[in-house]
Amino acid sequence: MVKLTKIYTRGGDKGQTSLAGGRRLDKDDARVAAYGTVDEANAAIGIARLSTAGPADRMLSRIQNDLFDVGADLATPGDDFTPSDMALRATDAQVTRLEQEIDEMNKALADLTSFILPGGSPASAYLHLARTIVRRAERYAITAAKAEPINPVAIKYLNRLSDHLFVLARHLNDNGANDVLWVPGANR
Repeated sequence: MVKLTKIYTRGGDKGQTSLAGGRRLDKDDARVAAYGTVDEANAAIGIARLSTAGPADRMLSRIQNDLFDVGADLATPGDDFTPSDMALRATDAQVTRLEQEIDEMNKALADLTSFILPGGSPASAYLHLARTIVRRAERYAITAAKAEPINPVAIKYLNRLSDHLFVLARHLNDNGANDVLWVPGANR
């Protein structure tokens, strides 16, 4: 269990932050940007949850917890990606669960006939926002992985999560019936 007794430390006042284990990095480093963006996605999902209930809300609750795992993973340097008492790592089981939920929700969805504009319902719109934030986190994680080892399962999780949020957004739009479709060239 994490215990925080003081919220501010002044340790970041000069533009650096500490990773798990104490190594200092600039706050604009791709690794820091990746886990910071994961935190931003988590906040957007929290907003979406204000408009969800039942199974969708339970999925999002699990995802929010997973995102703390992924953020901790991204904040932990090293090349041993095995979960342990010393390092929280994203796992294939978390990715598999997302895939299973996607497959189950996708069974009832109307076929896509166009790209979808964010909207339809508040929950759906917020999930589309969260999806785009997750995609940005994934890009930062990939950039960080070019410089040093990053758990490939964390990147896979982010990739699959963006798909999950897209499908869940459609599911919450009456299985796609209330999706807002892009009309190419509509305003020329």
